[in-house]
Amino acid sequence: FHNGQFVGPFVYGRQMTLDMDTLKRNYTDKQDDVQRIRFFCKGDSYRFWGLIEGDRHLVCPAENGQLFLAGTDRLGRDVLSRIIYGARISLTIGLVGIAFSFVLGIVIGGLAGYHGGIFDLIVQRIIEVLQSIPSIPLWLALAAIMPITWSPILIYFGITVILGLLHWTGLARAVRSKLLALREEDYVLAAQLMGASSSRIIRRHLIPGFMSHLIATATISIPGMILG
Repeated sequence: FHNGQFVGPFVYGRQMTLDMDTLKRNYTDKQDDVQRIRFFCKGDSYRFWGLIEGDRHLVCPAENGQLFLAGTDRLGRDVLSRIIYGARISLTIGLVGIAFSFVLGIVIGGLAGYHGGIFDLIVQRIIEVLQSIPSIPLWLALAAIMPITWSPILIYFGITVILGLLHWTGLARAVRSKLLALREEDYVLAAQLMGASSSRIIRRHLIPGFMSHLIATATISIPGMILG
């Protein structure tokens, strides 16, 4: 509301004055200058993820106006856009790494929990060895393996694979413990009697039984993967 009238979301225009003694910029609100904020409106064209071309924006300023949600630096560049642009690699490495470790943990943990025996014993010993190694020296050793001649794209995927190989152990143990309990259920025995293969039983009958747990685990693991 402005002066008792509903105008929707808005901000006041600002006027800049320069203190000639300290050369400090001072900003004051102009109460008579109402700048409405528009949503899902057309603006400058862009490519979403560098692939999909579009011109719709979530938030748009008033006509001939500019919107800086996190302010600008001394050169007038949008701080929020620069933060998001600079964080692309860290964010995508976390998401892709979690997807890789998610698949690896489900496959290895599922086979170990369903079949058991010597395969389960070997998997558990491998998990114990990986979890007993300090993380930082292991990261340094694996990073040193990557050749200097690799392109940035190969280095990106190399780091993603390294992080995925180091974060699958916890999920594999969780999947194994769940499958050890679920494989004794009657519906699993019925599927076995009908001739279903092990992969089909794990994929169609066992994994959906605790998919909510897997989704929650993957969601919680994303910040840890991003932080390294």
